[in-house]
Parts: sequence; structure tokens; C-alpha cells
Amino acid sequence: MNNFKSHFFYDRQKRSGILVFSALILLLIGVSFLYEPTQDIAISDEEQLEVLAFQKQIDSLKLIAIENKKPKIYPFNPNYITDYKGYTLGMKVEEVDRLHRFRESGQWINSISDFKKVTKVSDSLLTIISPYFKFPEWVTNPKPKRTYNSQPKWKTYDQKKDLNKITLESLLVIDGIDEVAADRILRHIQKIGGYQMDGQLYDVYGVTTKQKRAILNEYTVKEKPAVQFINVNTASASDLATIPLLNFDLAKEIVDYRILHEGIKSLEELSGLDGMTDYKYARIKLYLSVK
Repeated sequence: MNNFKSHFFYDRQKRSGILVFSALILLLIGVSFLYEPTQDIAISDEEQLEVLAFQKQIDSLKLIAIENKKPKIYPFNPNYITDYKGYTLGMKVEEVDRLHRFRESGQWINSISDFKKVTKVSDSLLTIISPYFKFPEWVTNPKPKRTYNSQPKWKTYDQKKDLNKITLESLLVIDGIDEVAADRILRHIQKIGGYQMDGQLYDVYGVTTKQKRAILNEYTVKEKPAVQFINVNTASASDLATIPLLNFDLAKEIVDYRILHEGIKSLEELSGLDGMTDYKYARIKLYLSVK
């Protein structure tokens, strides 16, 4: 057991060798830090120009690559912007919603100013996306209106019959009215309890504008049905949602506005609500009261 020697035991000669070796390493490290090249690598003017041209080419390719990564915008009709399309264009959710509500009323955007007025997008975003707007040919290049010497065939109020008394037989004798259109019109009149104004005929789904105009050339609202007005200051959102063209979301918006402002003094206040269009306001005010 006493003959065992540690691997870490060195005699004087070995310790001296290790010390010299360590000093040599430290010396080399110090020289490497202190040494500086005495001269730079020389590059000729021609080589310098080649390097600059090559670097310029690299920068150009980088810019092209960045540009290719950006989403491309193709010409489009702003009347048909979907939620996803609006997101890719940088529009806010409420701006896209305003556009959809405007289109639901049966109206169209025919100019950049119309788009700005309806959606209320910022001028900076409008400047970016408006060059890609593509409106129909009849909007951008409208044909001149023809003038006719003959008198218009539109009948007067006295010549027309009461729209609320129209029947299936009287509808079918009007040129262009088929059984499908007649049935939808009669169902709509029955659903809302009679028309208060001629414009309500345009709320009928599935009947063309030409057919509606043909009917209004023969009929108009003369005897308005009695209306049980709904008090906008006391009605619940569910009660308000029973009014034609007034959905539950807009009804809740009215109730929230009423609570926030401690009552509604005039129906005109509703025209400024988010989601309320002129088209809808003209309809729902026929069935509302503030008292």
C-alpha cells in the first residue's frame, strides 16, 4: 500500500518543464493580441468598382424579394368586399360592417367619395386602395340619357288604385307579374299588416325592380292601416325587433343608446346610430313613437 504513487506527483524537473510550457503559451497569447498588420490588403480601382457593382446587384435582388413577399392587390369592385378581403386591405371590422349594412339596404357604391362616406376609412388607407377600385362600365362611362318627345306614361295619384287592396287577380293582369312575384308581394303585405308608404314594396325579396315599378304605376298607398306604435323609450330589444327591417342587434343598439342618454327625445336621434341607414330609418320610424 505504501508503494502507491499519485498521478499528480511530479518531480522538480517535470514541474520546471510545465512552468516553461505555460510561460510560452502566455507569451504567444500576448503576442497575438499585440500584433497588428502593418498594411491593409490593396484593392485596385477596377476591383473596387466591381465590388460596388456586385453589392448594388445584391441590394436590388433583396428589394425585389421583399416586394414579392408583399400581398398583391388586383382591381376589384368595392361593393363586394368580404370580411377577409377587408382584412387583407387593412380595413377595420367596423368599416367593413358599415359597407355590408349599406349594401343590405339595396344601395350601391359608385365612386371613391361614396366609399369614403359609407365606410369612413382613413384618407391614408383610401389613397392606397382606391387606385384598385373597378366599377362597372355603366358607372365609369354612363351612356347619355335619351330624351323622348312623348309624354311619360306614369299615372297620377287619382288614376291609381289602393296598393293595400291589391289582389292576386289584379296583380297577374299587370304586365311582367307572374304568380311567384304576386304571391311574395301579397305575403309581405299581410306580414307587416299593410303598407304605410309605396317604398315598402321595394322591401319584398325576390321581385325585380322592374316588376315593382310596374305595380306602382297602377297602385299607390291611399288608405293606410292603423298602426300600434311602439314606444322607443319603454320597449325591450325583443319588442323593437318585431318592426320590419329592424333586427335584434340594431334593436339592442337603440336600447343601449336610450339607457346611455336617459331617454330618446326625438326619433331623429336614431338616424345617427351605428348600423342605421337612411333606408332602414325611413321604414322603422313608421312604427315608433317617443311617448
